[in-house]
Amino acid sequence: MEQNNEMSAQQSLQLITETFNRSRKGILRNSAKYFMLWGALLTVISLVIYLLWHFTGKPQWNFLWFAMPVIGYPAAAMMGKYDVDIPQNEVSKMLPGVWRVFGIFAITLSAIAVCLVPMNVSLIIVIILGLAECMSGVLLKNWPVIICGFLLGVCGAVFAMLVESEAQLLIFTLGGALLLITGIIMKFQNR
Repeated sequence: MEQNNEMSAQQSLQLITETFNRSRKGILRNSAKYFMLWGALLTVISLVIYLLWHFTGKPQWNFLWFAMPVIGYPAAAMMGKYDVDIPQNEVSKMLPGVWRVFGIFAITLSAIAVCLVPMNVSLIIVIILGLAECMSGVLLKNWPVIICGFLLGVCGAVFAMLVESEAQLLIFTLGGALLLITGIIMKFQNR
């Protein structure tokens, strides 16, 4: 009897689906640690800035925000060495791009607010942070990420509009906690 080396259409679709699902799980597993890293950094740095500003009355402590990329990018690069190897696909290419664009927007708007045009940076950044997390969830087809991003963006925007003092920084403490929780959920979903 001759062995048939050709796959049926159904077998091909099943193989493609399995490969895509394995790749998506690998992306989720890799992404979880970055959500946890940036969530922890955001929580700690925002809380430190809030406490220093609150107890000294000096908003200049906001310059400590620039420590976040200085600490975060090298830490993320080091963590990247231990990523699970996954085949490159559109999702694995787009996900880092979403967060890169968010980072560029956040840093640029912060610099503009400090140097050129005063603005409610907290409001803008919390909205784009929520959007970036939601878009990540859509790309990863992961409802907890979508829901956390939505809650962060919408609730954070309302909070930023209602609170006018340094207490606005607590938005980012909450946002960091949501990113951290999202990362933990992603990690446990994809063991």
